[in-house]
Amino acid sequence: MKLSKVFNHKFVLASCNLIFMLCGITLLSTGFYLFTDSPRILLSRLLISASDQQKTPLSELEQPLFHYVAFALTTAGLVAIIASLIGCWATCMNTYCVLSMYFLIILSLLVAEFGVCLMITAWPQCLGLNLNETAMVKALQANYGVPGNEQFTAAMDLAQTIFECCAINTSINYDTSLWKLQSLGKKELTVPLTCCKLVNRFEFTAYLDPVPLNATLCQALQTQDYEKSRHLDGCLHKIELWYREQYFLFLCAGLIVAVVEFCVLLSIILSCTKLPRKNHAAQMLRTNPLPHIPIPALPANRRVRDNIYEHELPTPIPVPTIRETYIQPKEYAKQRSDAAFNNNSHYYQISKSYLV
Repeated sequence: MKLSKVFNHKFVLASCNLIFMLCGITLLSTGFYLFTDSPRILLSRLLISASDQQKTPLSELEQPLFHYVAFALTTAGLVAIIASLIGCWATCMNTYCVLSMYFLIILSLLVAEFGVCLMITAWPQCLGLNLNETAMVKALQANYGVPGNEQFTAAMDLAQTIFECCAINTSINYDTSLWKLQSLGKKELTVPLTCCKLVNRFEFTAYLDPVPLNATLCQALQTQDYEKSRHLDGCLHKIELWYREQYFLFLCAGLIVAVVEFCVLLSIILSCTKLPRKNHAAQMLRTNPLPHIPIPALPANRRVRDNIYEHELPTPIPVPTIRETYIQPKEYAKQRSDAAFNNNSHYYQISKSYLV
């Protein structure tokens, strides 16, 4: 019974550890995939954009936000895999030292994930993730097309291409931008080409080399002229919806990993509670060993036979005859005269009719 209990709590710890290792492999794979997803990383540049008058902690980052998210996922996946390997060691060793090390690593990951999710959910404006309309309009007017801000320009062109929108809330945002006032683009352009309806919209690099359906009507000044050749909706609402989708995906993944980590913590606590009983039982066996029961030796003149059938039977078992065992039919029970064999050859004659 005790052996089955030890096996049960070790099986629970090993199962949780295996699931945690699978979560670590998933996090590592997601991080590598996010590194290769350049459009997603580039779009995240718009989430941390801010004007010069409204700086945020995330706006000081050199790379887009999802670049650091991919790095964090990869690091978390590596830590989870290393922790799961320590967990395998802890399952085999079943000692306080190894279990405590495993417990602290899992607890640190859980606290870090909880802190990040709480900060993003409760205080997104402190990080600059609230997508303030005024701040984004000012960022567009100050950064789009300006030398040194090529990353923001490419991110805005990508958003306008895949979301089929123009500027932040309306195309008038470009009329007072540095891109228009300082003629950083072509003089005949009223809005960037990515604001136009494109022929090559579904191409991977369409935002880098846009081909409008009608470039002349797209750059017209009157609404009735460009309404069929230019995107009329702003990008703010669509960027916000995209951000909520990404946040929901990461939040669900974080909750799943947190639940697995919590189960691992409970299994570690269960293993630690089983250790005192196990150690106490081992100590009792060392202090009070079981008494030695001697095995009586056989006499020297008595030979031990491995085969019990070699012993002689005490009394012979009578073997009944066939006549005594089976009941004979009546015709076989009659007296028969036993005729002697006649050696005369004429006594036995074979008819020729039988030879035909």
